[in-house]
Amino acid sequence: MLVLGISGSLRAGSYNTQLLRAAARELPPEAEFRELQGLDGIPPYSEDLDFGLGPERVRKLREALGWADGVLISTPEYNHSIPGQLKNALDWASRPFPANALQGTPVAVIGASTGMFGAVWAQAELRKVLGAVGARVIDAELPVASAADAFDAVGELRDPELRARLAEITGELVGVAAVPELEAA
Repeated sequence: MLVLGISGSLRAGSYNTQLLRAAARELPPEAEFRELQGLDGIPPYSEDLDFGLGPERVRKLREALGWADGVLISTPEYNHSIPGQLKNALDWASRPFPANALQGTPVAVIGASTGMFGAVWAQAELRKVLGAVGARVIDAELPVASAADAFDAVGELRDPELRARLAEITGELVGVAAVPELEAA
């Protein structure tokens, strides 16, 4: 079982990338984790460029999503919403609709921010977008607030309740991914 991890942040020291990697350590043993690279190289969506397999980075994104049994996205919150580069990647992944790379794929969303709310609005917006493109969205959130203080020196969440919730979400993602969509309906 392959879980693809996507960080919605491009920053080298991203708390969301840290959270994604902490989540990878919480996955059940039967799950393999791969982190998507190159989100920053995906061009802005343009139907004029969306022919054949699309631009190379888009092709790689669509292929990675196609191989994944489940997807875990960790997102920051920009202006109470989804970061532009993440939304752009989802716009590319959502085409052609309805037979797109996310159609029927189980996806869980988590997030961290330096503020008090832990990217809850971005997580809600992201779940809405994922539902609209046909993903099987896990109805759970993990808001990690005050992210600058949330992780220890090795990248683990300091709060045991957050760690337990992260393990629950990753376990639920793997559980949903193990059930084919037709059986889940």
